[in-house]
Amino acid sequence: MNRRILCDGAVSCDPDVVSGTPVFAGTRVPVKTLFDYLAAGCSVDAFLEAFDGVGRDQVEKVLSNPQTA
Repeated sequence: MNRRILCDGAVSCDPDVVSGTPVFAGTRVPVKTLFDYLAAGCSVDAFLEAFDGVGRDQVEKVLSNPQTA
């Protein structure tokens, strides 16, 4: 298994989950989706409402780590 955990456990990369794309741990939601929402002018709250499996703490860890994306 070649699984990696990043951002203090907020993100995982596993070749068996979304082809190894970095996702929010415990979900199949790609981290890139958060940045797409933010780039489109949406708020973090809107993202969290759309993806209820992702926790605010996970988003905060990703946003505080510039090497995530």
